[in-house]
Amino acid sequence: MPIEIEKKYRLSGEQAVGLIERIVAEGGEFLYERHEENLLYRGGVLDERNAVLRVRKTDAPAFLTYKENAGFEGGVKKRVEIEIEIGDAQACEEIIQKLGFRLSLVYEKRRKAWRLAGCEVVLDELPFGCFMEIEGSTEDILAAEKLLRVEDVAIESSTYPGLTMKHGKDVGGVMEARF
Repeated sequence: MPIEIEKKYRLSGEQAVGLIERIVAEGGEFLYERHEENLLYRGGVLDERNAVLRVRKTDAPAFLTYKENAGFEGGVKKRVEIEIEIGDAQACEEIIQKLGFRLSLVYEKRRKAWRLAGCEVVLDELPFGCFMEIEGSTEDILAAEKLLRVEDVAIESSTYPGLTMKHGKDVGGVMEARF
């Protein structure tokens, strides 16, 4: 089963600018820049497993993702993650709802991504702050941290859905964080 391994950091705007400069200076390969709308569904077996279904809409493709917690240690999160590209996000949402799952949370983000030291390094701007995520093996994450000199940057242990619950607003029973 595919396991996502990542570490997240909370950034000031100034830190985000400095990290972009460091990523480029260390030879980071730019991958993409995009706006995302993330819709999370809960209910039934998802609640039993502490899991979610996510529909991620972007400027081009959309993605359906299943996520389930698999551990957290030393600031490193591990989650079961199964993701596929989908052609029709609206139809996918309708299927999910017909299966009895309910839309519980929506958050938007602006994302820039690079490949560095065997990891995907992303800088995310959400309505409630700026963050960096480093995703790869635990060893590669540690190597990327050293290259980027982020040992003193605050680790964020909350997920974006958790932060949306804290900082978002209730819109008809759905927590939302939108620009």
